Amino acid sequence: MKTCWFVFHCTCLFLLLVPPLSLCSSGAEVVTVDVHAAKDLLHSGYRYLDVRTEEEFEKGHVVDALNIPYMFITPEGKVKNPKFMEQVRSACNKEDRLVVGCQSGVRSVYATTDLLNADFKNACNMGGGYIEWVKNGFAVKKPEPDTEL
Repeated sequence: MKTCWFVFHCTCLFLLLVPPLSLCSSGAEVVTVDVHAAKDLLHSGYRYLDVRTEEEFEKGHVVDALNIPYMFITPEGKVKNPKFMEQVRSACNKEDRLVVGCQSGVRSVYATTDLLNADFKNACNMGGGYIEWVKNGFAVKKPEPDTEL
């Protein structure tokens, strides 16, 4: 049993150190940080860019997050937001320091890659996404419960 846990933890550590798509064909290297490092970055002046859908965002999000969906869910499946970079450029400057997150850390890798390719040099991916953020008990903003009876 101890061997299984050791292999599991080593695998998790490997996945954190070598994230998927960390070196993209464009040459942009995506830096992935864990939620603890992301929290520290946010306290040091980074801005949180949440690339989940609006519906996911409305259910709960990192406090003071900016929501610009990277993908939309359509009847045909998930489709990349064709205006993603245009929307980011209207809300952020290329010099802004950004932590990019999604639900589990996959879409945010793609979004961070796009940002780096568009000369947003201070963008990093948050590994584990919102799920890991919540799992660690970090502050979130959730909708107010409906008090009408």
